[in-house]
Amino acid sequence: MTVSTTGPTTGLRTRSLRTRVTVVVLVFVAAMLLVLGVATDVALRARLEGELRARLTDRASYATFLVGRVADDADLVNQLEGDGISVSLTTASGEVVAKGPLRPDGTASAPARPGPAGQKGPAGGPAAPVTKTGEMLQVSETLADGSTITLLADAGDVRRTLDQVRTTLLVAGIGLLALAAVTLGPVIGRALRPLDQMTATARSITAGDRGRRLRPDRPGTELGRTATAFDAMLDEVEGAETTALAAERRLRTFLSDAAHELRTPLTGVQAAAERLLRGDGDRARTEELSVTVIREARRAGRLVDDMLTMARIDAGLELDRTPQDLGALAARAAATAQLRHPGATVVVQSPEPVTAAVDADRIVQVLSNLCDNAVNAGARTVRIDVARTADRSSVEASVDIVDDGPGVPEAERERVFQRLVRLDPARSGAGGSGLGLPIARGIAEAHGGRLELVAPDGPGARVRLTLPAGPG
Repeated sequence: MTVSTTGPTTGLRTRSLRTRVTVVVLVFVAAMLLVLGVATDVALRARLEGELRARLTDRASYATFLVGRVADDADLVNQLEGDGISVSLTTASGEVVAKGPLRPDGTASAPARPGPAGQKGPAGGPAAPVTKTGEMLQVSETLADGSTITLLADAGDVRRTLDQVRTTLLVAGIGLLALAAVTLGPVIGRALRPLDQMTATARSITAGDRGRRLRPDRPGTELGRTATAFDAMLDEVEGAETTALAAERRLRTFLSDAAHELRTPLTGVQAAAERLLRGDGDRARTEELSVTVIREARRAGRLVDDMLTMARIDAGLELDRTPQDLGALAARAAATAQLRHPGATVVVQSPEPVTAAVDADRIVQVLSNLCDNAVNAGARTVRIDVARTADRSSVEASVDIVDDGPGVPEAERERVFQRLVRLDPARSGAGGSGLGLPIARGIAEAHGGRLELVAPDGPGARVRLTLPAGPG
C-alpha cells in the first residue's frame, strides 16, 4: 500500500550544493586577497615614501648643521649625497655645485624656489616642506651663508618596488585560488558526506527498508538537528503507513464479516420469497413465510444501520452537546429497556444530580444498547448506577451498567469491543450484529469519555461509561 498526502509544496532550489559552496569560498578568498593586496599596497607606499621624505628632511637639517664646519661647498655636497639622494648647492655668488644622478636642471624638475635668506625651520629644520613633482621628491633649504641647497630623491624606486610587490601578490593570489579550487572539491565532499548518507538512507527506505535511521552522534549540530528531524519524519511516516495498513486490514475484515453477516438474513429472505412466489403450502405456511421475510429484512436493516453508524463514528461523529442530567438520561434508557424486556427488571440509582455536556440521544442510545445486551445475555436484573468521581486533575461522571447475567471472562473483556465479535454461547443473545459495543465505545470516545468492562463486585458483568462531568 502506498500512503500519499497532498498539501502545500515548497519550491526547493536544487543547484549543486558542492558547486555553490566552492564558488562562495573562492569568491570569499578572492575578496580577502584583494583587500589584503590593497591594504598592503597602501601601507607599503606610505611607508616607503614616508621613509624617503624623512631622509630628505634629515639631510636638509644636517646641511644646516654642517655650514661653517666643512672645508668647502664640495665637501658639504659630498657629505649630503648618497642613499639615492642627489644634492645641488647654489652659492650666494650663483655658482652651482651638484652631485648625484639627479639634477634640478635638464634631467629633472627645477628645484622649488628657496625661501627668504636666513629663514630657519623649527629646531633647525627645513623652512620648506618636501614637495613632489611627478616622481621627483625635493626639498630646498637656505643656509646661513646665503647659499641654497636642494636635495632630490627619485620616488620611482618606490613605484617599482610597489609594482614588484603587486606582481608577487597577484601571482601568489592566483596560485592560491587555483590551489583552493583543486583542494576544495575533496574537502567539501568530505564535509557533505552526511548528506550523502541521508540520501542513501532515504533511497534504502524507498526500496523497502523502513527501519533504517540516521541516528546522529551529535544531535545538537546543524547536520545533527537535520538528521534528527529526518528520523522523526521517518518515524511519523512509518507510523502513518502502519496505521493505514492496519486500518485497511480492519476494513477488509469488517467488509468480509459484514458481507457474511448480511448473507444469512438475505438468504432467508430470498428462500422465503421464492417459496411465496411458488405458492407452496397453505395459508398458515404463507403467513409464516411472510413473517420470516419481514424478520430477516429487519435484521438486515439493523445491520446496515449499525454499519452506517460505525462509518459515521470513524469519520467523526457530529454531536449536539448540551448540559444534561445523566440520571435523567439513565431513567429514559431504563424505561425503554423495560418496555422491550417486560420480564426483566431495570432500575436506576442516582443519589445526586450529575451534569455533563453530552448529546442526550446518543447517550440514551448507548445506555439502552448496554441494557439490551445484558438482558439478551440472560440477566434478569439490570442496575444503572450514576455517580461523580474527582481527582486532582479532573471531575468525571461514571455510569455503571451492572447485571446478574453469566458475566464476561476476564480474557474477553477487551475483545468484546471489537467489531462483529460475539461471545459463544453465553452472550450471543438473540442474534445481535456484534456492532453494539463498538458503536457504544465509539460514541463514548466521541464525547471524550471511555467505555470499558470492569471487574464486577459479584456475579454478572459491570460495564462503565466515563464522561467529563460539568459543574455540580
